[in-house]
Formats: sequence, structure tokens, C-alpha cells
Amino acid sequence: MDLRPKPLVEVNGTPILHNALQNLEAVGVREVTIVVGYRKDAIQYSCGRRFGDLGIDYVESDVFDRTGSAYSLWLARDALLAGDTYLLEGDVFFEPDALRYLTLGDADNVAAVAPFSPEMEGSAVVLTNNGYIAEVRMNQTAANLNDGSPPLFKTMNLIRFSGEDLRRTIVPHLNDIISAGAVKSYTEELLSDLVRQKGLQIAAARCDGLKWYEIDNEPDLRFAEAMFMTARDIAC
Repeated sequence: MDLRPKPLVEVNGTPILHNALQNLEAVGVREVTIVVGYRKDAIQYSCGRRFGDLGIDYVESDVFDRTGSAYSLWLARDALLAGDTYLLEGDVFFEPDALRYLTLGDADNVAAVAPFSPEMEGSAVVLTNNGYIAEVRMNQTAANLNDGSPPLFKTMNLIRFSGEDLRRTIVPHLNDIISAGAVKSYTEELLSDLVRQKGLQIAAARCDGLKWYEIDNEPDLRFAEAMFMTARDIAC
């Protein structure tokens, strides 16, 4: 995957970040804020200030190598306070319907999830009977599927938050944890706190059957390229 920042790694010729921006545009988003750190100039050059119909602002992190994703989110808190927001992480390649699923139903806050399969690892959630997130669990593996626990669902790192809850609960809690020095926290830990401590209601959008993949390394990239390969790619 060479020295490119991860969001610019290409899946069958399309950078991960460009795919996300195209999908955001497809669901009607017009303003995007991107938090940049490692090789930030490459990302800014690749996306510019406009991408299709999207206007793009950048927030720069000078401590990206020693902070977690929750800190990056905190840096973008002014954008979060502006209204309803889609939150995406920069290493997920996905098809447009994943974002469309976040707009279905009446829930104010919605996270995309998929059934947790044996080859997966990382954060996962347990759902209530009516489809809301009851618990966020970190560092899950195939072993956790066979320990008698309730069914697990993998978080896809695609979330829609309401402007009201961002102002009232989410950004204030971000301020609290960063002020307390938890600068290495991850977004999944923030979600866990919001559900467990703050009682935030987050519905789960079941994306069973949709194509998506979180890309962390070369094998992940090869798998994603095979998953998203089209007839045109084969012909070329």
C-alpha cells in the first residue's frame, strides 16, 4: 500500500476517500469536513476545496501519531455543532446504499452494522430486540461468537448523528473526555460511553448483504478489490 495516506489507497482505481465523497454526494450532502494528519498535503491536493457538488473544509491535526480517532473528532467539533452529521472513518470502502440505509426510519441517530463473521475482528455491538445498540464491545474476534453471548454485529464506522444530540450530548462528552486527558480514545469508546453512560439512543441499520470492507493492510486491500471488482475491471 506504499506511502500514500490510507484514505488515498485505491480499490480498483478509486481512492477510499473519493468513494466516500461520491457516496456522500449521492445522498445529498453538500458540505464535508475532513480531518487530516499524515501526508495531509496529498489528501488536500487529491480532493481540493470542491469535489463534485461537495464543498470541503479541512481540519489539521499535528498530533495524529499520538492521538486516537476520538481526538480527531473533537478537533472537528465546530463542524459537528453545525447540524445533522454523517461520521465516516477514512479506511472503509462501501457501496452507496450503506449511507441510504442510515436515512431510513425515524431514529435520530443511526449506525451501520453487519453480522459479525468469523474472519472479522475489532469493535462490535449487541442489539436490543427493537434494533437499538445495547452495548459496544471492543476487540472482538471469532472466539466471541462461541461464548454464549448474544449475536454480535460489526460496526462499519458509518454513523448519522442528529444535530440536537450532537449539541446536547455528544460534543459536550467529547469535550469532557479530551479535557480529562483521554486523547488516545477511539470513536468506538466514545460510542460505548454515549450508550452506557449517557443513555444515547442509537439505532442499528442492518446492512446485511451490502458490499463494504475496512482496509487496514495489503490482504484487506486485495480482498476489497475482489469484492468490488466489476465486469469492466475484468475486461480491462
